[in-house]
Amino acid sequence: MNLDLNGSRVIVTAGAAGIGRAIVEGFLAEGAQVATCDIDEAALATLPEAVFARRVDVADAEALRGFVADAAAAMGGLDCLVNNAGIAGPTARVEDVALDQWNATLAICLTSHFVAAAAAVPLLRGSDNPSIVNLSSLAGRLGFALRSPYAAAKWGVIGLTKSLAIELGGDSIRVNAVLPGIVSGDRQRRVMEARAQARGASFAEIEAEAFSHSAIREYVTPQQIANQVLYLASPLGRTMSGQAISVCGGTDRLG
Repeated sequence: MNLDLNGSRVIVTAGAAGIGRAIVEGFLAEGAQVATCDIDEAALATLPEAVFARRVDVADAEALRGFVADAAAAMGGLDCLVNNAGIAGPTARVEDVALDQWNATLAICLTSHFVAAAAAVPLLRGSDNPSIVNLSSLAGRLGFALRSPYAAAKWGVIGLTKSLAIELGGDSIRVNAVLPGIVSGDRQRRVMEARAQARGASFAEIEAEAFSHSAIREYVTPQQIANQVLYLASPLGRTMSGQAISVCGGTDRLG
């Protein structure tokens, strides 16, 4: 299938590792120009030289706005913004979550999406295939016990997505969200380990419980998430907007 993304100009936040890295590599394989930021300088250094890369803490609104502007200038414009940045946040009962943990989780998982989108929209208006793809989570549709800051932020991403889809439809800018389920990788392992510790259970018990709520009992890969993002950013997804698309193997419960 030809996604017709050759020459597209794409910004991906937090693109040095994990899902973000798979998205960056997917766009590069389609011939797109790609810019990304991340807080991990060592991981950024392993990206192909063709990628416009900068160390940015997305919780720093000024730095994030500056990155979007500079990246678009370097690429000669902008066709797609992928808001991928996020953190797991604390694993704890609500009464044990510190306010600064709540604020930090929302700053990265939700506010950074708002800041980047606000900076990108004036640039996207100059594109003939403009789109924004926000990474939410299955926790943004189902909720997640012991992960209230993360789940609240990811629900917020869906609300932001649907609101921007309505607001920007007149500019032909489509806005969608992708909701990963249980994704393979170090981050998911750390989440399960933290949950196991909080509940006094083994990692194997937590893993088995997680998959017991899925129709397809296997990990989602970062590449599968990237495939969905690329489709939404391509001209093939031109009439898709305001959607929250789960890539989760039919999972109906978390925790």
